Amino acid sequence: MMRLGKMINYRAFGILSLSTKSHNYSTSKLNYSTISNHKTSSELGIMMEAKIAPSMLSSDFANLASEAERMLTFGADWLHMDIMDGHFVPNLTIGAPVIESLRKHTKAYLDCHLMVTNPLDYVDQFGKAGASGFTFHVEVSKDNWPELVKRIKSKGMRPGVALKPGTPVEEVFPLLEGEHPVEMVLVMTVEPGFGGQKFMPDMMNKVRTLREKYPTLDIEVDGGLGPSTIDAAATAGANCIVAGSSVFGAPEPAQVISLLRTSVNKAQKTC
Repeated sequence: MMRLGKMINYRAFGILSLSTKSHNYSTSKLNYSTISNHKTSSELGIMMEAKIAPSMLSSDFANLASEAERMLTFGADWLHMDIMDGHFVPNLTIGAPVIESLRKHTKAYLDCHLMVTNPLDYVDQFGKAGASGFTFHVEVSKDNWPELVKRIKSKGMRPGVALKPGTPVEEVFPLLEGEHPVEMVLVMTVEPGFGGQKFMPDMMNKVRTLREKYPTLDIEVDGGLGPSTIDAAATAGANCIVAGSSVFGAPEPAQVISLLRTSVNKAQKTC
């Protein structure tokens, strides 16, 4: 098995080279339908890289910079930032000014998940603030996603799309196969808006469908992930894992991060 972007000739597939420890990355045009041809990752000789992203929503906001550094020291690849507008979801969290402040203290990949009604309104400010990834929701972007993706990329961010538990997975297919595709799909395994919810195992059918159809795609899962649920997500094909309370509330966060990574890598080798 080969690690994507390291041993595989990624230029031949038209996929991206991404540094998980830094917000700097380069992209080239993706065409997942050409890459997959309905082959599995194993058949393509690809091992998708595990990316563990502690959710900073569960951190001590009064010490955000030090909490970020602590997670990176414990082995985190990304820092997951939950952006909520109080409209698309009932909760209200952080905005671009917080991202800009945190960026002054870290070079980490800031994985921004925008649970907002009008994502296009946020692109310029998050690009300026130093966001690395910009994941928007398919439910609010069906009419303008090509423009949205182009704008995200023009601001130096990596575009992703998220879907709520009640949204059929088929709704993201056009965003992966169009002229301006997204580069990650986030499958919500809880209802977006609040941390600490119970993992929804039936959402793993969406992950399986995506992994079978797009074997080289980064598939992220968010909600209720921890030691008791990671195997289900990893076996289904998720390689980007968002974990909040299970990491920040653990006596030894580094052990939890290591366990999450081990489960993903083990599943990749046996898929």
